[in-house]
Amino acid sequence: KRMADDKDVLRDVWYGRIPTCFTLYQDEITEREAEPYYLLLPRVSYITLVTDKVKKHFQKVMKQEDMEEMWFEYEGTPLKWHYPIGLLFDLHASNVALPWSITVHFKNFPERDLLHCPSNSLIEAHFMSTIKEADTLKHKGQVINDMQKKDHKQLWMGLQNDKFDQFWAMNRKLMEYPTEEGGFRYIPFRIYQTMSDRPFIQKLFRPVTAEGQSHTLGDLLKEVFPAAITNDDDQKKYQVVIHGIEPMLETPVQWLSEHLSYPDNFLHISVIPTPTD
Repeated sequence: KRMADDKDVLRDVWYGRIPTCFTLYQDEITEREAEPYYLLLPRVSYITLVTDKVKKHFQKVMKQEDMEEMWFEYEGTPLKWHYPIGLLFDLHASNVALPWSITVHFKNFPERDLLHCPSNSLIEAHFMSTIKEADTLKHKGQVINDMQKKDHKQLWMGLQNDKFDQFWAMNRKLMEYPTEEGGFRYIPFRIYQTMSDRPFIQKLFRPVTAEGQSHTLGDLLKEVFPAAITNDDDQKKYQVVIHGIEPMLETPVQWLSEHLSYPDNFLHISVIPTPTD
């Protein structure tokens, strides 16, 4: 078995931050003017997990009875808390000037667009079920099922408390595979686009061909989202973004899966229209 030794890439992904400005929605009832609140959001975390300070900040100028469940919106789009923050940014705000400007609401929860998030235990449950799904694809679920309850807890606590070493001490087991197989059984990935009615595209895709050749990001897109591949003489229609970067299409998907997956063990890939100047 082997594990990625590109520790620096893992660290860069983990410590990715998005400078964000939270502003209270203009129709909220306040006792005095609400100042905006600035925060560096961790890309790999979840927005409802890291915004206690935002809530406390706006609590100072609001009455308790005017505060229902807090939710967030960017330019009219409610932000799904069960998507990692980095994915939300890449999908909706990739080409905007920083800080990212998010609007905070305490009323009129958009039931059709968002899941309720009453507690961190719900975030944990969502996170763990996604990891289990990823391991089912990678190892038929054998690795995650062999772990003990406290190992699962260690993955979650590592994410919740922003502890890179604590998280990776356990997560590296999920990144191992028998050398002779050349990679995972299937690559856990999801492809998102704002222009689509379906939440994301997810299919079974092997990291290696029957002949033992590595599949690349280009191969994956050709099979799953061919529109994202530009023919030589055409204008580039789409950007394919993971963690705020556009990986080269020649990059093996196995390497991407080991290094650029989110803590939930999925590659969350945004396909966004190329900005027109």
